[in-house]
This record gives sequence, C-alpha cells and structure tokens, in this order.
Amino acid sequence: MNIRRIIILVIVIVILAITWVFFIPRSYDVQAFEERKGTEYWELSTGSKIGYYKVESLSENKNSPIIYLHGGPGGMIKDEIIEALQPISAFGHDLYFYDQIGSGHSARLDDIGEYSVSRHKADLKEIIEEINSEKVIIIGHSWGCLLAINYLQDYPEKVERIILEGPGPILPINRQLAGEIPPDSLNLIKPELTNEEGNRRAENLRIKLISKYAFVFNRKLTSDKEVDDYFTYLNGELNKSTYCRANQAKQYKGGSGYYSHIMTVKSFNDVEDKRERLKNIQIPVLILRGQCDNQKWGFAKEYLDLLSNSHLVIIENTGHDLVTGNKDKYYDLIDDFLIIPAGNKGYTQ
Repeated sequence: MNIRRIIILVIVIVILAITWVFFIPRSYDVQAFEERKGTEYWELSTGSKIGYYKVESLSENKNSPIIYLHGGPGGMIKDEIIEALQPISAFGHDLYFYDQIGSGHSARLDDIGEYSVSRHKADLKEIIEEINSEKVIIIGHSWGCLLAINYLQDYPEKVERIILEGPGPILPINRQLAGEIPPDSLNLIKPELTNEEGNRRAENLRIKLISKYAFVFNRKLTSDKEVDDYFTYLNGELNKSTYCRANQAKQYKGGSGYYSHIMTVKSFNDVEDKRERLKNIQIPVLILRGQCDNQKWGFAKEYLDLLSNSHLVIIENTGHDLVTGNKDKYYDLIDDFLIIPAGNKGYTQ
C-alpha cells in the first residue's frame, strides 16, 4: 500500500469517527419515563412549566404545607418518596412534590443557559407564592438542600422549618471542607463505590463533547431525549454509590434532565456567598444523614456550624438514599420533628 492510499484511508477513518461522534445519536438501554397519574401543572411567570403532584390533607386542622425538593440537579420526584411521606398528610399538612424545570414532568427549556441556581430559586419562590400559605416546611434531598438553603437565605420569614437529607455543600462550595474527617463517635462508613467510579463507567466521548459544547455555547448539540436517556444510564451507575453496598441498588427510572443538571452545576460558581445570614436564623432544622452517605462529612458539618437550631441524626446501615435504605426510620424521624413546637429553640431529640 503506497503513502497516498494510507493518507486517504486515515482521512476516511477520521471522517467516519467524527461523523459517528458528532452526528449519530447514541441510544441507551434504560427504563423509559412514565407519566404519573394525577400530575398537575403550574405555568409560572418565570417561563417554567412545572409538573407537580399534590397530596391534600383531609384533616380539619390545617398546618403549614410541605414542599419536597428532589436531588440532582436534574433529578425528579420518585414514587417512593411520595409513598413514604404521604401519611404525614393526616396531620394537616398538604404535600407538594414537584419536578424542577428541565426534568421529570416539567418542561425542557430551549435556551439551556437559563438552567441555573437562580432560575430554580425563582421558580421555588413563585411556587410558594402560588400555594399561598403564610409559611411552608421544606424537605430537601441532596442538591435539594442546596436549593432550600439558597431560598432560606433570602426569605427566612416564609419558612417554618427545614429537613435536610444527605445535604450537599452550601453554595458557593467551600472545597476545603471536603477534607474534614468525621469524629469516630459517628461511626460513619464509606460506601462500597464512589461517584467518581460511576462517572468513569458511564462516560463516553460523545457525551463529553455534548457537555463541552453546552458549557461553551449554552446550546444543545443533540436532543433532550438522547441526553436524558444517557443521564438515566449515568444515574444507574451513580445510584450504586448511594447504598452501603452496590448490590443493594435498584434499577434507576427514566425522566431526569441532563441539560438541567450540567448547566445548573455550571452556575454554582455564580452564586453569591450569603452563608453568614444563616447564623441569624433560628428555625428548627433536622439534618438526616445515612451512615454510608457518599457526601463529604465536612459539608454536613457546615450546616450544623451555621444553623444554631439544627440537629443531626445518623441513620445506620443506610446510604445517601434514605427512603429505600430505611423507610420506617426515615418517616419516624420526620414525623417526630414535625410535632416540635415551631418556636422551639435548641431542638434536641
């Protein structure tokens, strides 16, 4: 084979590789998104169409409604969390479970540059106004804790109390806290697998290029369906690190939003540092953490240091997914916390 033929062959291979990576969508063998019966929608002035599920209390004594903020960013409400918390409605609490913009039942945005912490906070602010209650109770999971705290810093008068499950870092992230070593008395255990391992198993060249293109140009290189299916596949791998042992993980359901995920994470560095405001907030705060949680201990400790009326409970033999890890203990802790008088200071259990 002469040099000319070798050059032509190399060029053809390069063209085919570029075509395959850039122009041929990939498919993933994942569970499809299933619409939840009973889903309703808010059309917000922010431009967001938000899908939500409401569990209405039939009790004559009405207490503050509860808003649940799912993890992610780009996650969605799971049936398991609705099932776990639904009994609380018997005590006078309406429960609202909503999918954040760009995920689940909520609309995907054409302009992915609009996915940001500030957009999610603006949506939450309007949702709370839509509910039209003097105060609300917020339950946040993982990234949902970051969103809850970001809202609390600006509107503490609207929040009666907060429950933080497996909290990630307060924004903007103080990365030095990741190196903090937990006290031996907590008996924390590292999960069998890490998020880093899950990312390595799931990543491919095409998704790296799609993500880079999104970061640089704030535009989609491919459809929401392709990247959302990839996100389901990725979450299936990451999900293994949310349990003490990887073989405890269950199949991950479809519906999460990848563009919402990566662009919101990109906006983390744009968040103004208002953490000092938390020192003046006296509302009761319950922090729940699994014994095998994959989040860094230093991030949870910062909440305890800043929120003077906060209390930490470790749920044994449970990872980051508290509901499927130990649903009964999870529910009992929340139930007990909700009956503490709203004006209580120095919450203890």
